[in-house]
Amino acid sequence: MHYRLVVEYDGTALHGWQIQPDARTVQGELEAAVARVFGAPTRVAAAGRTDAGVHATGQVACFHAPRVLAPDVVCRALNAHTGEDLNVCAADVVDDAFDPRRHARSRRYVYRLWTRRTPSPFWRRYAWHVPMPLDAAAMARAAAQVVGEHDFTSFRAAGCDAAHPVRRVLRSMLEVDGSLVRYEIEATAFLRHMVRNVVGTLVEVGLGRRADDLSPLLAARDRAQAAATAPAGGLCLVEVRY
Repeated sequence: MHYRLVVEYDGTALHGWQIQPDARTVQGELEAAVARVFGAPTRVAAAGRTDAGVHATGQVACFHAPRVLAPDVVCRALNAHTGEDLNVCAADVVDDAFDPRRHARSRRYVYRLWTRRTPSPFWRRYAWHVPMPLDAAAMARAAAQVVGEHDFTSFRAAGCDAAHPVRRVLRSMLEVDGSLVRYEIEATAFLRHMVRNVVGTLVEVGLGRRADDLSPLLAARDRAQAAATAPAGGLCLVEVRY
C-alpha cells in the first residue's frame, strides 16, 4: 500500500529533511516511526528537502507499506512515535507510481519578518527579527519582479545540485500586519536557498541599501551581487500543489 502524508514540523531542533547520521531530521523521525508501526524499514520520500531550521505546515511525503492500515490509523500510529515538534496531519492512499517531488505542480513558501525594535517571544522561532523600519512598498515592487521564468543564478546557493538555474515563479508578494511582514512565494520548483536569498535581498531593498529594481541582479547571474542568505527560522513550506 502506498501512502501519502501531509506533515507539519517546527524545524528549530531538526537538521532539515534529509536523513543524516547522528542528527535528528524529519526523514529520520518519520522513517523510524514507520518502521515501528509497520515492522519493517521503509524509505520515506518528500516533495522537497527543507534545510535545517526551516519549518513546514504542508510538507508532502510518501512511503510504501508492507501491510494495509486505514489512513486515520496511520496518522495516529505515526504521531505516537514522533516528537512534539513533528505531526502527521493527514494520510491517504495513492497510486504506487505517485512521486511527491516529481508530480508536484508548485510549492508555496512563506517567510516572516519581525520589524519591531524589540524582539517577540512569540515570533522568535518563526520570524527573522529586523529591528528597524522597512520600506514595504519598495520591497513589494522588488518582489513582483521575480514573477515569471528567470535564470536565478544570483539567488542560487553554492553546492546546489539542480541541473539548471531557470525557475518559474508564479507568485511573489508582500503583506504587512503591524510589526509582522509576510512574504509569500510560489514556484514550480526552487533552487537551494533561493527563497532565503531573495528575502535577504528584499530586506536590503527595504532598508534602502539597494534599488528596488532587481532586473540587473537577475541579469548578472552572479550570487556575489545578491544579499546574504536570510536566517532559516523565518521560512515555512506551507503547501505543495498537485
